[in-house]
Amino acid sequence: MTAITKVAIAGASGSLGAPVFEQVLNAGFQVTVITRKGSSHAWPSNVTVKEVDYSSLDSLTEALQGQDAVVATITTPALNTQILLIEAAAKAGVKRFIPSEFGSDTFNEKASQLPCYKPKVEVQEALKKAAAESSLTWTAVLNGAFLDWSIRVGFFADVKNRTIELPDGGNNTASATTLSTIGKAVVGVLRNPEQTKNRPVYVQETTISLKQIGEILKKHTGADGWKENVTSLDEGLQKVLEEIKTAFTPNVFILTLKVAIWGKGYGGHFQKLDNELLGIKQLSPAEVEAIVVENIPK
Repeated sequence: MTAITKVAIAGASGSLGAPVFEQVLNAGFQVTVITRKGSSHAWPSNVTVKEVDYSSLDSLTEALQGQDAVVATITTPALNTQILLIEAAAKAGVKRFIPSEFGSDTFNEKASQLPCYKPKVEVQEALKKAAAESSLTWTAVLNGAFLDWSIRVGFFADVKNRTIELPDGGNNTASATTLSTIGKAVVGVLRNPEQTKNRPVYVQETTISLKQIGEILKKHTGADGWKENVTSLDEGLQKVLEEIKTAFTPNVFILTLKVAIWGKGYGGHFQKLDNELLGIKQLSPAEVEAIVVENIPK
């Protein structure tokens, strides 16, 4: 496969999209931002901006003409918009599509059955179909939990109220990576198109448990007053599987996401890594602690 030089990014202003955009731009690629019509976000002068109608195949195809790769960092509620984007990429002759995966192992058989991953599995099927019928190839970047973001927004623990949930006791370990390093992994894929063709790649900066995270938080915010809530992932999953029969609520999404990260047998702790290929280094315990501390909500 010839070298990738021109990269279109969809969703480049989001929590993950912004650091991915920054890493790809700083790596020297020619970047085009795909954005909805009417967006007021300001972009650097060396970036091309294409406004699109995400519901129009013609609009998307025109925007992707001449691009070597598409990187989608589209937010969870809009994941299905990638289906038409994939069709447009294939039609425009794009070489590589990196979908909005960036999380736990959706290629794990148990994890792929979780309700929260239904849209991602549908995107995977669309990519495999496009790869079989056109010159489009794909790579899914799997990086585990967002280490810095999960501390910052309270997904791992509620620092303000000094509460941490410990699913199945909190000792299960999971892969985790910071947002900026996820961007570096994307760059690694773009620089190694043949070695990453039509497969998932796995990266992590660390493996960590919620017990370990809790100890770091207590060390730096004080140990007094913390409440640990031990929960059962199996019981929680059965409850939300009943709940989903009437509505797919935020509670369903969050709980099933926790199952994918911390549940045994769901592949949350990666066993085989592509770190070396993609230029990703694992962090020392001191470096992990520093990242946790840096992202403690003020």
